[in-house]
Amino acid sequence: MIDIKMPQLGESVTEGTVGRWLKRPGEPVAKYEPLLEVVTDKVDTEVPAPEAGVLHEILVPEGETVRVGTVIARLAPAGAAVSTPTPVAATSAVAVSTTSASATTTTTVAPPASDGRNTYLSPVVARLLAEHNLDPAQIRGTGQGGRITKQDVMRFLAERERQAVNAPAPTPAPVAAPTPAPTPAPVAAPTPMPTPAPVAAPSPTPAPTPVEIPADAELVPLTPMRRSIAEHMARSVRTSPHVTTVMEADLSRVLAHRAAHQEAFNRQGVRLTLTPYFIIAAIAGLQAVPVFNGSFTEQGIILHRRINVGIAVALNEGLLVPVIPDADEKNLLGLARAVNDLAERARTRRLRPEETQGGTFTITNHGVTGSLFATPIINQPQAGILGIGAVVKRPVVISQNGLDAIAIRPLCYLSFTFDHRIADGATADRFLATVKQRLEQWES
Repeated sequence: MIDIKMPQLGESVTEGTVGRWLKRPGEPVAKYEPLLEVVTDKVDTEVPAPEAGVLHEILVPEGETVRVGTVIARLAPAGAAVSTPTPVAATSAVAVSTTSASATTTTTVAPPASDGRNTYLSPVVARLLAEHNLDPAQIRGTGQGGRITKQDVMRFLAERERQAVNAPAPTPAPVAAPTPAPTPAPVAAPTPMPTPAPVAAPSPTPAPTPVEIPADAELVPLTPMRRSIAEHMARSVRTSPHVTTVMEADLSRVLAHRAAHQEAFNRQGVRLTLTPYFIIAAIAGLQAVPVFNGSFTEQGIILHRRINVGIAVALNEGLLVPVIPDADEKNLLGLARAVNDLAERARTRRLRPEETQGGTFTITNHGVTGSLFATPIINQPQAGILGIGAVVKRPVVISQNGLDAIAIRPLCYLSFTFDHRIADGATADRFLATVKQRLEQWES
């Protein structure tokens, strides 16, 4: 048997969630054929089979979070005799692999009780507990050794919300209670609540306002990616005061350059889009105003020496921001090749988690979907984000030889959202003016 383990999908990644099994026990699998999808924070990654064979058994069901290196399935080599797989994934138990000096055996154990649990908390779980002010002792862990997983925390929060929705029902009871006994009314009010008291105990902190779902509506559960995006965006707005400044850029020279060089790029297998031009212009702005390639801390502003540009890529289920490290060291061809590669692998779920980390500045080209103007939210802990609107031909007044004339030009809005703790409007305008100038004065 070949053990399939939870892979190490990044230097800082310590656990992964089985998002979806692409094969079922008994089904044949080709070498390098995708076997399952693993969810780590915002990135869904397909894990290929290391060898050809037949999927013998699934040890970790969908939705379960385990540590890196945990055996999650077993693969029978091609041509090997395969016994009927045990339906481990069909139950709520967790399969645990134990290794001795002579052999490796697999035993199935029920999730441990809260006492004697594994107290290890991953960074993701620790952050969620801190954000919602939760006590780990309140949550029953279903991970290895009783460890609390991200799914356990989300399940606990969902259950608390569900209980909060039902909580108002018993509340009117104390109001009716004073009628037969007016004197002890204040004392009798809490009396009807002894049984649900343990349930209400976990929510001393302000919980999200429960939403009543109309009978003609449905509740769509949040995907891990959607929930992660929501957490990041809400945290960003709470963290830094956002300010947006806007300028308009004439892309006549950029479009002329692209038209003249598009065929040459195609011959090298590279599709030349407008995004690399915007990256080069943004780099010029960051070099002129380095503070926006920084991060705010209480001790001071960290100025990053490397310029690692993140490019927002829209997917059906959310948004990913793969990063081009040392973008200032690449020419137009190198940037175009990097943009093509990252965008294609992001859309086909082949992006590695570490490729979305380490960014120092972000660009979002929302104009590709027709948006003219936007005020994007900063990707923490960065200092700013540049939004690119749709390129639209519009009439403008131009001056030539002292005379004004009306001309048709391809224009787009550049919106720059920045952290007001790091810089003021005049500094932000200097950055954006540099970006605008680099685009409008583009030279071959």
